[in-house]
Amino acid sequence: MNIQKLLRENIRQLQPYSSARDEFKGEASVYLDANENPYNAPYNRYPDPLQWKVKEQIAKIKNVPIEKIFLGNGSDEPIDLMFRAFCEPRQDNVVAIEPTYGMYKVSAAINDVEYRKVLLDDQFQFSADKLMSATNLYTKIIWLCSPNNPTGNSLNRVEIVKLLNTFEGIVVLDEAYIDFAREGSFSEYLSHYPNLVILQTFSKAWGSAAIRLGMAFASTEIIAVLNKIKYPYNINILTQKQALSALKNADQVKDWVKTLLAERTLLIESLQKLPFVQRIYPTDANFVLVKVDNANAIYQYLVNKSIIVRNRNTVSLCNDCLRITVGTPEENKILLEELNGYQK
Repeated sequence: MNIQKLLRENIRQLQPYSSARDEFKGEASVYLDANENPYNAPYNRYPDPLQWKVKEQIAKIKNVPIEKIFLGNGSDEPIDLMFRAFCEPRQDNVVAIEPTYGMYKVSAAINDVEYRKVLLDDQFQFSADKLMSATNLYTKIIWLCSPNNPTGNSLNRVEIVKLLNTFEGIVVLDEAYIDFAREGSFSEYLSHYPNLVILQTFSKAWGSAAIRLGMAFASTEIIAVLNKIKYPYNINILTQKQALSALKNADQVKDWVKTLLAERTLLIESLQKLPFVQRIYPTDANFVLVKVDNANAIYQYLVNKSIIVRNRNTVSLCNDCLRITVGTPEENKILLEELNGYQK
């Protein structure tokens, strides 16, 4: 696959901004290059623009070569950069499953790119053939999310592979919830599919949503494009330091995941006993999608009890559905106590 042919012409011709930290590698004794204030170390210095120390640790944990890693301000940054790099406004289009994470559509609108939705089936699964039928010569990206949000289920891996082998553009696979899934990441197949981009995040299993750090794994060529067009110092020093601290505690993350999966099972068992719960959909994420008798009424009831869940009633295929995140045992207990007191 020739990634350069997929790029927008202006991006292909772009001469990226080169910062002082890009031009010098390593540690110096005196820094007089970037017009920084010499006082208030270490916060007076610009952070590493390519976050090498963080990437080194991620590479060890994720088993992904460092040159195939991009770090963004949340996953939303690489999502936006993919549009900016590959989609010509008012000409190109992208295809996505529906329902799914809302930022793909928002980023398409911001970048003035047509967004084509292909509805999932009644099992919340997709067909590679149906997605391909929605593409044309101007389709640059297909967006998948697995485990999917808000449905919670993992997408059929056979269909994902079929799509990767068939589509001549880029397939973005968002694995924000992969740490909670029974099946592993597609990152081990990066070398097989030069058109595959995988998104992961520190916001879910890593318990670090506040530091806003997202990861993209892809071929070195695609990573080079993302680095070319990102803002020079997109990841601040506080985020980089906290990420390094979190990465030293990978075993703690495994314990959190184990606890949350056990709590998820208990939460599902308890929700199933409620008279107004019609269905709980299979989930591989840290949340459950629950179909109830009246989502709007139950949502408002919980709001009045200072409990916030997500009302997905207006989302395609999710009529009268609430999305409930798995909390601590104490939080889940409070939720269930209040739901048990709900009167129609």
